[in-house]
Formats: sequence, C-alpha cells, structure tokens
Amino acid sequence: MMKKLWPYTRGYRKWIIFGVLCSAGEAVFELLLPLVMADIVDTGIPSGDTAYILTRGALMVCMALVSMSLGIGAAFLSARAGQGFGANLRRAQYDHIQEFSFRNIEKFSTASLVTRLTNDCNNLQMSLMMAMRLMVRAPVMLISALVLAVTISLKLSRVFLVALPLLAVLIGLIIKHISPVFGSLQEATDGVNLAVQENLSAIRVVKSFVREDYEEEKFKKRNDALRSISEKAFGFVVMNMPVMMLITYGTIIAVMWYGAPLVQAGELEVGLLSTFFTYITQVLISLMMVSMIMMMITRTIACGKRVAEVLEEVPDIADETAGASLQAADGSVDFEHVYFKYNPEAEKWNLRDIDLHIPSGATVGIIGATGSAKSTLVQLIPRLYEAQEGTVRVGGRPVKDYTMEHLRDAVAMVLQKNTLFSGTIRENLLWGDADATDAEIEAACEAACASEFIRRMPDGYNTDLGQGGVNVSGGQKQRLCIARAILKKPKVLILDDSTSAVDTATDAKIRAAFRTQLPDTTKIIIAQRIISVMDADLIVVMDDGGIADVGTHAELMETSEIYRDVYQSQQEGASIDG
Repeated sequence: MMKKLWPYTRGYRKWIIFGVLCSAGEAVFELLLPLVMADIVDTGIPSGDTAYILTRGALMVCMALVSMSLGIGAAFLSARAGQGFGANLRRAQYDHIQEFSFRNIEKFSTASLVTRLTNDCNNLQMSLMMAMRLMVRAPVMLISALVLAVTISLKLSRVFLVALPLLAVLIGLIIKHISPVFGSLQEATDGVNLAVQENLSAIRVVKSFVREDYEEEKFKKRNDALRSISEKAFGFVVMNMPVMMLITYGTIIAVMWYGAPLVQAGELEVGLLSTFFTYITQVLISLMMVSMIMMMITRTIACGKRVAEVLEEVPDIADETAGASLQAADGSVDFEHVYFKYNPEAEKWNLRDIDLHIPSGATVGIIGATGSAKSTLVQLIPRLYEAQEGTVRVGGRPVKDYTMEHLRDAVAMVLQKNTLFSGTIRENLLWGDADATDAEIEAACEAACASEFIRRMPDGYNTDLGQGGVNVSGGQKQRLCIARAILKKPKVLILDDSTSAVDTATDAKIRAAFRTQLPDTTKIIIAQRIISVMDADLIVVMDDGGIADVGTHAELMETSEIYRDVYQSQQEGASIDG
C-alpha cells in the first residue's frame, strides 16, 4: 500500500523528513530529562550543592524548551505534509475519474466515489500525520527507554520479560479482530452517503409523493448499520486502553515490590528508582502508542485499498492516438454493423447489427418504444460507450481515430437528464464556448427559444440558477441546455428527447431555428412525439435494439407498421385531448 500511495507525497517529502527528525529529537530530549532529574535527586540534594542543582535545573529547562520546539515543529510539519498528501490524493482521484467512461463510473457508484474522495482521503491524510508523530516517537521512546532502564538496573528490567510479551499478544488479538471490521465500516459509510445523496437530489419527488417517512426509515436503517459497525470497530479501540493501563500499573507495582529491597540494600539509589519508574511508563505508553498505530494502519489499509481501486481502475475507453490533431472533416455519421451490450458477460446484445449512414448536415429523427436502445445508439457517437463489434464513424473516420477531446468537441449532446451547474445563466451557457460573445450567447438562446424567459428574469443572464438549476422549470432547463449545445457550434448535434418538457409550438420553433442557423450541422433528434421528427430528412425506427425501418415520414407511413401504429395512436390521443 505504501508503494502505491507514496508517489502522492511528491512535493511534501522534505516536510516528512524534517517532521520525522523533529519527532525523533523530541523523544530523545524527553528521555534524557529524567536522567538529569536523577542527578539532582541523587547528587545535588544529598550534598546540598545549590550551584549544582541550579545548573542541572537550567539544563533541564533548556532541554524542555528544545523538546517543546521540536514538538511544535513536528506538529506543524506533519500537518502540512498530511494536508498536502490528502490534497494530492483527492486531485489524482478526481482527475482520473474524469477519464472514466460511464461503465467505469457505474462500477463504483457515485456515492462510493464521493466517500473515497472525502472520507477515505481524510483518513489517509490523518494517518500520515499520526505516523510522522507516533510511528517515529513510539519506536524511539520504546527502544531508548528500554536501553536506559536496563542500564539503570538489569534485575528490575526483568519485569519486561512478562509485560512486553503479554502486551504483544493482546495487541495481536485486538488487531486480528478489528482488521476486517474497518473494511465493513467504509462500506457502511458508502451506504449512508448513497441514502443522503438520493434523498437530497430527489427531494422534490420525495415531497410530492409524501414519502418523507419512507426515506427517513431507509436512512435510519443505513445509519443504524453504520452505528452498529462503528460501535464494533471502535469497541476494540476503547478496550485497548484499559487493558494497556492494567498491564502498565501492574508492572509499576511489580517494580515497587522488587525495587524497594534494592534501595534498602544500597544497590539502587532513590533517584534512579524514580527514573526507572519514568522509563517503565514511557516503555509501556510507547507500546500503547504502537497498538494505536497498528489499529490506525489497519484502517488505513482498508481506506488505501479503496482509494487504490479508483486510481488503478483502467478507463475502458481511452485515446488510441494520443496527441493526434485529427479533426472531424464534417458531421457525417456512419454505423457499420455495430453491436453493443452494457455487460460484456450478458448473452443478449443491447444493440445488434446497426447499419446506418447519415450524411453531413442532415436532420435525422429516431423514434421507438421505451427500452428500444435509442439513447444507447447515440451515446456511441461521442464514445460515451464503446461498441464491441462493428465501426462507428464521424466525418468519415472511425471514432477511435480521434482523441476524446477532438471527437467530443465536434459532437454536442443534450441528454435526457438535463444538468445545469450552480452559478449564473451566463456561466452555464459559457460551458458551450468559454469565449462566446454576448451576441453569440443571445443568438443561441434565441434559437433555443430561451431568450423569452431569460428577459423576464430579475438579473437576465446574470440570474443565479442555484444548485442543479433549481430556479428554473423543466422546460426552461431543457432550452438552456439546448442553447449551451448550440454555442459549441458542433459538427453533430444530438438531442436525446430534450424537448419533451416544452410545448409543441416551442418545439417547432426550435427545429425551425436549427434548419436556418445550423444548416451544416448534423441534427439527430430522439423523440417520443412523431410530430417532433416528421419533417426530418430521415427517420429511424428502433425496436428491441435493432433498426426496424428507415425512411421519410411519407415512406414510413407506407412501409412501417410500427411507425404507422405510433402515429395513429398519437393522432387519436391528440384528437381526444382536443
């Protein structure tokens, strides 16, 4: 795990080294202080030598100040290195996630990725901070205190032959039981994050269906599961302390029992016995620190594995011509006997034998029943998913020939689920073209029939939309997303049922604007309403993952039973509504 995560300490390694040295120096000075105190007790006080006492006392003050300075330095450096490491780790994960295809993201789930970017990274950076302090301090204190204790009295040091193995066994048992629990703890955290994320993102649906009680119960179950596993995990941590203290104080009592006769016999001075007590405490406290480190490492490994899974995930769609400058020549789109399925292990193809040729500048409508794979088909064009068999071409070249950046710059897509970001209307529109002028923004909004409601906004294009565009209706959100796509000036414009929330008159205006303002752009329109595509140059009828029929509206009315049935049912529905 260290090998996998160590590269992300780049830029902070000198702080780690200096911090480790400060921690080691602090521990050494703390260990030397009792020896100076023993000199005062055993030499200065019995002889009444005030100058000696003051000199040794001043030395103790200086050593304490040095130790304190080193401790402050260690704390500062560990905090800086830990926070920097955490920031590097979060950035690396976030940047890598941007390269994921939809399939990669679906493998982890959004809630789990959020937990790995936040909770897991926080635990790892805290572990580094503690490691710089404890993993250096504890071994230095333990070994040095043992050596000094043996130097003071070999006989009394025999108590460690019982105390240390006993502590080691207990620490081993605790870690053995706690190790698998921390993995479950992080998974339970994923579950809570998922419940919160779903509830907040769909809060309007929850309230409209009066399902607050249901959501509260769902959250309670996952929260209780997290509480239960947390109690189990940290129960072992809590149990660690009293066990350690019991052994520590038992050892001190044993030293008192065997040390008193040595003092009476003159084999050991009182000051050195007092110093021995100090070293006993430091040895055993160091062991307690070691046990805390081991438990910390156990959780760190669980978190590190989860972070490493994200960093090591190989995007299943990647540039095969890195650095290529190939640009799409035009907006022609070709599907040559394409097959695709979401799960490579599935027996059934989601798309099968798709053979379709769309000339540049054409307007193509795609209709079909729910689940007929209309959206799946168009998502292959910008390589949001990759076809397993066959070839998808844009501008006459296979999509794999382009870098992802160049391909997706040539394709603008308005998805079924429209997404706006927190910020103003203008800031959202500039996603289409960061350098767009006010005139270009207004023209795009005019084409998308969005300017009419933007003018009514209190601050016009500077109106804040709130998170996810909560301040606009579904139809307004769709029109803003269409305007954003138009600003890209794409070679191919894909509208995936993206006018479903606008009325038919507005829908017709948007399509008319496409014909006049985007004559050279290939327009692919997925729609449920035939009226939205009936004037298209070509209409594709999808059925169960395949192409059932292709033609103009007039041709399909003659030859396609599926198209004719849909048209007649919609006409009858419109008559009833009228």
